[in-house]
Amino acid sequence: MIACLRLFTALCLAALLAACASSPSSSLGELPRTPDASLEQLLQEASATKDPEKSALLRLSATDLAIRQHNNQRAEQILAQVPLDQLKPAQQVFASTLAAELAMSRNQPKEALAALNHPSVSRLNEMPADLQTRTHMVRAQALEADGQTLAAARERVTMGQGLTGEPANSNNEDIWALVAALPADQLRTPEPGVLGGWMSLALAVKSASSLQEQQDAIDQWRAQNPTHPAAIQLPATLIKLKELASQPLTKIALLLPQDGQLASVSKALRDGFMAAHYQAQQAGQNPPSIQFYDSSRLTSVDDFYRQAQADGVQLVVGPLEKSLVKQLNVHQQLPITTLALNYSEGGAQGPAQLFQFGLAAEDEAREVARRAHADGLTSAGAMVPQGEWGDRVLKAFRDEWEANGGTIVGVEHIDKPVALAQQVADLVQLRKTGGSSQPSRRQDMQFIFLAATPQQAQQIKPTLNYQYAGDIPVYATSHVYSANGDQNQYKDMNGIRFCETPWLLDTANPLRQQVAAQWPQAGGSLGRLYAMGVDAYQLSSRLGQLKALPENRIDGLSGSLSMDPTQRIERQLPWAEFVNGQVQRLPDTPN
Repeated sequence: MIACLRLFTALCLAALLAACASSPSSSLGELPRTPDASLEQLLQEASATKDPEKSALLRLSATDLAIRQHNNQRAEQILAQVPLDQLKPAQQVFASTLAAELAMSRNQPKEALAALNHPSVSRLNEMPADLQTRTHMVRAQALEADGQTLAAARERVTMGQGLTGEPANSNNEDIWALVAALPADQLRTPEPGVLGGWMSLALAVKSASSLQEQQDAIDQWRAQNPTHPAAIQLPATLIKLKELASQPLTKIALLLPQDGQLASVSKALRDGFMAAHYQAQQAGQNPPSIQFYDSSRLTSVDDFYRQAQADGVQLVVGPLEKSLVKQLNVHQQLPITTLALNYSEGGAQGPAQLFQFGLAAEDEAREVARRAHADGLTSAGAMVPQGEWGDRVLKAFRDEWEANGGTIVGVEHIDKPVALAQQVADLVQLRKTGGSSQPSRRQDMQFIFLAATPQQAQQIKPTLNYQYAGDIPVYATSHVYSANGDQNQYKDMNGIRFCETPWLLDTANPLRQQVAAQWPQAGGSLGRLYAMGVDAYQLSSRLGQLKALPENRIDGLSGSLSMDPTQRIERQLPWAEFVNGQVQRLPDTPN
């Protein structure tokens, strides 16, 4: 009886070991696969066998099974017992892929990419197709999570060469989502082959200023690239554009205050809006007609909408007043689609017909977090104004920064000018070391997030230098830039990096030059409002597009515009730095 049991156990072990291996080639080594066995059975047999390679194969199989069962902690423990350097190449690729998948489960894309940097992965094209696909997939996911959007698209294009049917279609949709998220400048970078085709399609769609132009551009691209995967099966989001193009916009209501405290802001917005309208006319387009309404004389928003409906209005742009936007946001629905030029408080979802757009400081705070993360920084200090505005800006920065794994090690709320120097010292936590009388700064703060006026920044930067902390980079919102051309002021802020609207950084833009020639104030800080007016006009015909295609962006003059799930327009901004009294444009954040 005992002999029979021993024979049965031996046969089971042999079957289990055979089921755990497949052999792509003798030189590459056998590959594990998940057998019909439990996790505990695999680990038991791995401990029982005296063959190191078989033991490693069983543990790799057990790791794979634990991942499939979403037991990632156990998978980490098992994989740690596998001697990677002693494995054959195919097994090393498999183990590296498992390690990358586990790193992604922890939201650590850089660790995933490091795992896939093992020398054995250079032989991936010699591996079985299913392993190639799996490795390409996790690398693409890691690259995307790390902000390397173009590289992620390139990885998926490579992966797509081995796919057919529904997996190929799904991968193509993912490629389109990645490429469509690239800025226009990056899309213009020459790229050969299939990826170059995807990029030229995305550029054609982005470059069109109307839905009809987009349709024409897509049709022309398909005619020029008949064998490209996107020509054979158009991405689902582009198919939706055909439906949107069949609903032309013919009349817009511009609802802005003509009197009161916001009159000057309103004028800049209106002038920018109409400048874009006239530019569309000059380009031979057939833009919608514009009818003006004075929101400062409104007694009832419901009465306004009734009048606008009677006038044949299809879209309302405005109001600007936050109190009116708040009223609109609590409506169950609106009779006319509306692009408000401000944001309601609280971030609550409004009616389906309400979209909101403005120059939100929160956008810039998030932009600082994204830029610092892209620059490889992980720990921050922060200086923001005392009060509700500063609290909102700090929260937006904190949420975005911590979501990307960053930490905030110190915060100071700017209040009175006389206290500013001491607040700078408190933030960097200067202290004497050993017997030295020379102070030193804390070493756990890699940069400072700054939301401050130019006058405050003029005081803060020299104080950092005085406090032996001048080497701490400062990343600021646009509020530090007065755009008045004062080189002496700029020199006091030397080295500060800040995000800013394309309107103020790209002075060669033809529309900006036309507007500034007519209204010189548009070349200064008021230019941000002119840019917002221009972009409100661009958005007016593309709200449906952004809602239907959430990965799409519009390269506007107030920033690169996208829509969040609550139908609020968010801006991403280019960057500049004060260098020897000049404003120097910085390269865009890498994708």
